[in-house]
Amino acid sequence: MTEVNPEVSPEELSNERPSKISKTLQEGEDFCEEEEEKEAVDKSMKPGLQRYLVAVEYIGTRFCGSQQQLNHRTVVGVLQVAFHKFIGQPVTICLSSRTDAGVHALSNVCHVDVERISKRKPGEVETPFRAFIVFLFNFMEHFGSLPPHEPAVVRKAVNHFLQKEGDIMLTDVRSVPADFHARFKAQERMYFYRLLNGPELLSIFEKDRAWHVSEELDLAAMQEACKVLVGHHDFSSFRASGCQAKSPFRTLEELSVLEMVSTPHFPSITEREQASSNEEGPHSFCNKCKTGLQSGSISNDTMAGDSNSGTDSGFGIRRRHRSYVITARARSFLYHQVRLLVGVLKSVGTGDLTVSDVERILNARSVTAASPMAPACGLYLGHVKYELP
Repeated sequence: MTEVNPEVSPEELSNERPSKISKTLQEGEDFCEEEEEKEAVDKSMKPGLQRYLVAVEYIGTRFCGSQQQLNHRTVVGVLQVAFHKFIGQPVTICLSSRTDAGVHALSNVCHVDVERISKRKPGEVETPFRAFIVFLFNFMEHFGSLPPHEPAVVRKAVNHFLQKEGDIMLTDVRSVPADFHARFKAQERMYFYRLLNGPELLSIFEKDRAWHVSEELDLAAMQEACKVLVGHHDFSSFRASGCQAKSPFRTLEELSVLEMVSTPHFPSITEREQASSNEEGPHSFCNKCKTGLQSGSISNDTMAGDSNSGTDSGFGIRRRHRSYVITARARSFLYHQVRLLVGVLKSVGTGDLTVSDVERILNARSVTAASPMAPACGLYLGHVKYELP
């Protein structure tokens, strides 16, 4: 039902509309191809469709990628089944950002096309949900618009069918014009990558949620390496062989590394005592941690939950890992670009590469020059930005 090749699941193909301020020749070529593809999509659209823009979150390690695949559980496949159960007819789904197996989504976006129903089929038995959709579309035919509460009803109803899945849900739904395209209209995409650093094994609650790096990481060096990669570059060295983009040029608006309070986090005895005795209130310790992380004043032992410190010592106390979050923000990304960028930054953090090596890798314009790619389990699609009508 989707309009893409199920064998291809890059973080993002080159179908975004480049900025009109400054376009290279390659970007201009991609722009023309996008317009041709968009025109073909528009011509193929049937009259009488209702298009919804849907935000969805999911645990990527539970799926074989986002695009529909035969005999494999995918994000689009599960969504199609849920919408079909709700509406009583097949739907067409197009994702704004295609993710690999193992990549999580805090908020991926797709548009869903539903054919308006104006007449019942002879002898057809309607479910309450289908009867509701019939009412909505008949309402629209008579009054020219959908009831204002309708998208919220769709979200709740589809989530009802997704409950048993346990790893995917709709977070927002909006009615949009029939020519509003989830991929072409996206202005920006933001990815997060989680690194947990420390010699201890990961907690089972963090398994498949982050990349565990046991070697100590040099945060300052990683931050310097980010500065080399931000901006408009030929990212051929950070482009996997399966990439279908015509141009390797991309503009990386942001690439940053920050140390965050490790999660999941529950207060220790020391933290509870400090919070209860502090006049600033129970949130004071958390606020001090955030302030300390920004200023660099939080010690390694504090962040790691040193089992030898104060009243925290005792059997069964787990030493915490240091948590780093890499943020990558751009209009679009090449196939596996973010994971290849993270792989290089991690190598800089461990001392296997220097900042000068990062410049050399970028200028090499060959993926063979880059460090091994980071695993998918630490990657999160965080947000897709739109200018909604």
